[in-house]
Amino acid sequence: MASPSRKPATERSIAWPVSISQAAQLAGISARMARHYESLNLLPHVHRTDSGYRLYTQSDVHTLSFIRRCRDLGFSMEEIENLLNLWHDKQRASSSVKEIAQKHIGALRERIAAMKAMERSLQALVHSCHGDQRPDCPILDSLSDPHADPDAASCCKH
Repeated sequence: MASPSRKPATERSIAWPVSISQAAQLAGISARMARHYESLNLLPHVHRTDSGYRLYTQSDVHTLSFIRRCRDLGFSMEEIENLLNLWHDKQRASSSVKEIAQKHIGALRERIAAMKAMERSLQALVHSCHGDQRPDCPILDSLSDPHADPDAASCCKH
């Protein structure tokens, strides 16, 4: 007889505190990352058993989830630390949070522009290569040229 389907545990049905593996799973990260965030003091005061095992509260898991979400959005560890401090400060001005987010959007736009330039350069290199059995390759020629401008794709237009 088939066993009844089991529903995943919700945070309310869990016996808190939980082990690092359970906390990591609930937060959507690895146990290694949970230890890393603790070592950076992003998650201070994690309780330990007498034998040294970490025990995570529901609040700790919520903080780990917050950190993961920040990382998913590309925030740096410094920005995450600032956001965590603002999150815990009930007297914060939302303008402080918005300023961090706006600066991050600007940095993302710069990175996107740089990646688009790389794509255009690489696309021009690929377009200039015949891709046949001949040994000459404009892509390798450009990559091996110590004087080539990494942002210029015009080196390969024939």
